[in-house]
Amino acid sequence: MDIKQLKYLIALEQTHNFGQAAARCHVTQPTLSMRLRGLEEELGLPLVRRGQRFEGFTAEGERILAWAHSLLAAHDGLYAEASACRGQLVGTLRLGLVPLGGIDPMRLLGLFARQHPNLRFQLFALSSETIIERLASNQLDLGLAYLERIDRERFDCLELADTGIGLLHDSRHFAITEPELDWQAVAALPLGLLSSGMHFRQSIDHCLRSRGLSPSPLLETDAVHSLLQAVNAGLCCALVPLNSGLDNGNPHLRLTPIGAAHTLAPLGLLMRRAAPRSPLAEACFAAAWELLD
Repeated sequence: MDIKQLKYLIALEQTHNFGQAAARCHVTQPTLSMRLRGLEEELGLPLVRRGQRFEGFTAEGERILAWAHSLLAAHDGLYAEASACRGQLVGTLRLGLVPLGGIDPMRLLGLFARQHPNLRFQLFALSSETIIERLASNQLDLGLAYLERIDRERFDCLELADTGIGLLHDSRHFAITEPELDWQAVAALPLGLLSSGMHFRQSIDHCLRSRGLSPSPLLETDAVHSLLQAVNAGLCCALVPLNSGLDNGNPHLRLTPIGAAHTLAPLGLLMRRAAPRSPLAEACFAAAWELLD
């Protein structure tokens, strides 16, 4: 067994496709398949359910995957620790982000990159629950998540200010000049929202219901990129967090605050307390504390 076999297994978990997993690992599909079969033979267990294409993992494969994540995290952490001992910080920081968090994550990445120019970054758009699970299992180094159900004994937490909500619109399509809007005015507009069940959407629904409002959104999506495309096209306005940075880069976009509008829980930067803990996570968490506290 070698570390590459574990990387191949995790890549398959992330892509659910042999060809895409091979491309991500920069090998051919036959090579990836052969190495995974070799891992199965060495362990004496079937890990992958195969048909004409990838059909999922066996029950044994799911259990082995948990160990693969731990071993790969330990492998990467070992090299990061060695670099830290040499006075360097080298490696890949794995950061989980909730969609439409109330802080521009590029502010954090810019800070980390300036302080530690040899760092690389992997970003994962996930729910708060998944971010917490992956932090606990050492699949992520840091997470930007809502703090509704956080066990403060298991995680170090940098709590951010309450996340305000605003209306994002394109001034070429919507003539909104008020410095602040109320929910009644917002409800009368064609709206684009995150999908029902996502945390930020739950906060919006709560704000509307508490005022007796129940507008039908023109568009619902679980992809922030699609929401921005719809706003740029003039199809709708979007409800997004203030200070998210989503109005940057397009001179026609405007983000107007909505009065007394906040998410149900504050956003926070999380890091697991249990060892082993990556020196990358510790250094970047400390830098974020100085920036955001």
